[in-house]
Amino acid sequence: MANVIQEIVGFISEYSRWTLAIVFLISFGESFAFVSFLFPGTTILIAAGALIPSGTIPFWPVLIGSVVGATLGDFISYGIGYRFGPVLETRWPFATHPNLLAKGHALFEKHGALSVFVGRFLGPVRAVVPLVAGSLQMPVERFVIANIVSAIIWAPALLFVGWFTVTAIGALRLAKELELPISIGIFIAVAVGLAVARISRVYHGRRQ
Repeated sequence: MANVIQEIVGFISEYSRWTLAIVFLISFGESFAFVSFLFPGTTILIAAGALIPSGTIPFWPVLIGSVVGATLGDFISYGIGYRFGPVLETRWPFATHPNLLAKGHALFEKHGALSVFVGRFLGPVRAVVPLVAGSLQMPVERFVIANIVSAIIWAPALLFVGWFTVTAIGALRLAKELELPISIGIFIAVAVGLAVARISRVYHGRRQ
């Protein structure tokens, strides 16, 4: 996973003119059900934020691409849930990991429509909540509002983490060429830690 993240971040840096499209796809993959479980989009977006202060990639295309990608990913997930809700539990990955849908349902039962907003910021259930909202026939108007508002907050927050991290490391007066590699190294370490934690939760959930 670490190599994949590093290669994607390097690709974004090299082809900065395609920033909007690339970041859109990353954000979409992170938010879209079935892809999100295999894709370290959060860490990549944070790393993309670290490229902004140096001017390696432009701010507005990154922001627009991440917000639009997140919004569309959740909306399509909602549509799938709305259309195929009862069948989802028999399909991958829910057939092998039923606890994923169970967590989404639990969050929805606790917070109702607000779960669409809250779920955006909870990694393990981020892509599940829109599916659950659709399968429970949540009114589309309410979903759209929660979806857009949460994306407008979520995407800049991730980019700011990367921006702040590389700026803080720069304040330590390290060699300029070390700032970005160290920042990306931190993001990769966090991503690996989160992936291990997620796999551990799924493994223990299956044993129970």
